[in-house]
Amino acid sequence: MTAPINVLPRAEVRTEVRIPLRFADGFEATARVSTFRHLADGAEHLLLSFDGTSPSHDAPLVRLHSECLTGDVFGSERCDCGPQLREAVERLSIEGGALLYLRQEGRGIGLYAKLDAYALQDTGLDTYEANTALGRGEDERDYTAAAQMLTAVGLRGIRLLTNNPDKVAQLAAHGITVHGVVPTGVHLTAANARYLQAKRDHTGHHLDIGVA
Repeated sequence: MTAPINVLPRAEVRTEVRIPLRFADGFEATARVSTFRHLADGAEHLLLSFDGTSPSHDAPLVRLHSECLTGDVFGSERCDCGPQLREAVERLSIEGGALLYLRQEGRGIGLYAKLDAYALQDTGLDTYEANTALGRGEDERDYTAAAQMLTAVGLRGIRLLTNNPDKVAQLAAHGITVHGVVPTGVHLTAANARYLQAKRDHTGHHLDIGVA
């Protein structure tokens, strides 16, 4: 039996602006950045569109990237967020598609709570145990707004750049057809090995990290 599809409230593009991007390693790309009205959670999410230099698929490549100040901006190695963002922009600049930059710090619990969770991880808890010890959900992210954004720009059939099966399931529940899943690279460091292992073992992320 096919799962019912949730009917989304309509979102609209409110502005679009072209922005040149330059990463710390010198990589450069240009994106069209869109903002939206009427998103379900009221957050200021962004959609970055890339034309691509050699697109090779009918279904565009899409990355849902949850904001991570510590990883994206400061280069923290406690997670793999910064390298995943850099990888996604480069792949999208070649293949074309879109990156949704979602304001979901700390898997939805916020920046301060994420840092509180880090302190608990330093006592031995894993990333999910630390969230629940704070009285929060293991992963509070909801991708309703992401589906609204994709629908608003006409991306109803996509390939998803992810290792996270929950993103695929949530988008499908909101009527986005995921024609294929493209895995991200594995950005393993000594500082994030336990974090990646927990994602693999606890929530089924597709990660070949060579850690038992």
